[in-house]
Amino acid sequence: MKLGYVLLYVSDVTRSVEFYEAAFGLQRRFLHESGDYAEMETGPTALGFVQAEFMKSGGTPFCSASPGDLAPAFEVGLVTSNVEEAYARALEAGASGVATPHAKPWGQVVSYVRDLDGFLVELCTEVKP
Repeated sequence: MKLGYVLLYVSDVTRSVEFYEAAFGLQRRFLHESGDYAEMETGPTALGFVQAEFMKSGGTPFCSASPGDLAPAFEVGLVTSNVEEAYARALEAGASGVATPHAKPWGQVVSYVRDLDGFLVELCTEVKP
């Protein structure tokens, strides 16, 4: 087994793609003409978006993410060499700040934002063993 992709069920796939391009500098890999599915270039494991209403119509049960609710119990981690710059760029693009950049005891620098749908995104440096 290998992790092929992580999918976020969002209210508007195109809006999410455009936000992740502006906020995090990611590039789109694929956006289906229906607007129901997209993937971003993130290395070997893609980050994808699926229209939440499309998933609901197929009978897949899930709790929707919402900016006004607590963040779902997971995060998307994006690795960067400059967390401070990435955090500022994300806020400028419309992300909500959760935690400003700070150092962890193991040497990693991290910060947290929430995207337009309320998903938690960690911006961090690499963990060095």
